[in-house]
Amino acid sequence: MDIHLFGATTSSGQSFVTQVSNSTLNWHVYAYSRGCQSGFDFTNPSSFVPLGDSARPSIWINFAPIWLFAPFVDHLVTASSSGLSGLKGLISCSSSSVISKRFAFNRFDRDLASSLCGAEDRLLSACQRHDLPCKILRPAMIYGKVGEIKDRNLSLLLRQLRNFPVLLLPDESGLRQPIHASQLASVVLHLAQQLVMTGWDSSQADRISIGGDLIITYSEMISAIQMAQPPRDAARNCHLVHIPNRFFFLLAAPLLLFSPKAFESVLRMGANLCGFTPAYELLGIEPQPFPLLPLD
Repeated sequence: MDIHLFGATTSSGQSFVTQVSNSTLNWHVYAYSRGCQSGFDFTNPSSFVPLGDSARPSIWINFAPIWLFAPFVDHLVTASSSGLSGLKGLISCSSSSVISKRFAFNRFDRDLASSLCGAEDRLLSACQRHDLPCKILRPAMIYGKVGEIKDRNLSLLLRQLRNFPVLLLPDESGLRQPIHASQLASVVLHLAQQLVMTGWDSSQADRISIGGDLIITYSEMISAIQMAQPPRDAARNCHLVHIPNRFFFLLAAPLLLFSPKAFESVLRMGANLCGFTPAYELLGIEPQPFPLLPLD
C-alpha cells in the first residue's frame, strides 16, 4: 500500500511517518509539503504529479489545512485525474474549531469556523462523486514536540511559564481535552489500516471529533505542563495565582479595544471545550496520561 501524505512537516505528519517506519507494515509513504523537495502548490492542482506509481493502491492522508486540501481534491476529481486511479480512500484532518468557534463574536474566528465547515462539505462531496471513502478528523488542541517541530498551543503557554514570575488564572476555568500529535497520528494510522483490512464501519460518522484521553480544567492543564518540566526548569518558578472569574475577565477587558480575537481567546479559558471521542476508544488501548512527552 502506498500512502500519499500531505502536510508531512507538521508534528502529526512527522509522527505518522515515524510510526509507519517503526511498524511491520509494508507501506511506502510519499511525503508532500511546502518544506519538502516534493512540495507543490495546492492552489495549482493541475501541476500535481503523484510520486511513485499512481496506479498502485494508495490512501491519501492530509494534515495540511483542509481549506487548501479540499478544493485541491475537488479539482482532481472533477478533472478525472489519472493520479486518482489507484486511490482507495482519504483521511483528512480538520479542527474542532469548526464547532468551538462557530458562535464566536469576533469575525476572524467565525470566518475560520465557516471556512472549515465549507471545506469539510466540499471534500466529502467530491469523494462521494468519485465513490471514494473519506474520513474527516476534528482534533481538539494538538500539543507536543515531534523531532524539531513544536505545537503552537501548549508550547506558547510553557514559554509564558518560563518568562513570567506570576501567571493569573480564573478560579473556575473550563474543561479541555488536549491531544498529543503522536496520538492523532496513531488514530490516523489505525483508520488507514482499518480501511485496508476490512473497510470502515458504515455506522461510523464521516466526521469524527477527537480529543485526548483525559478531560481536565484549563488550570489543571497549566499546572500539569509546569510539573512535567525538569526540577531546574524556569517554568517551575512561576507562581500560578487563581482569582475570581469576574475580576480575571475584568482585567482582560481592555483587550477588547485592541483585539477582539485576543479578548475572546481569554474568555474561552472559562469555556468547556471537550466532550470529543477520546483517542484510546478508537485505538482500543488503555487511556494515556496528560501530558505525553516531549512537550518542547
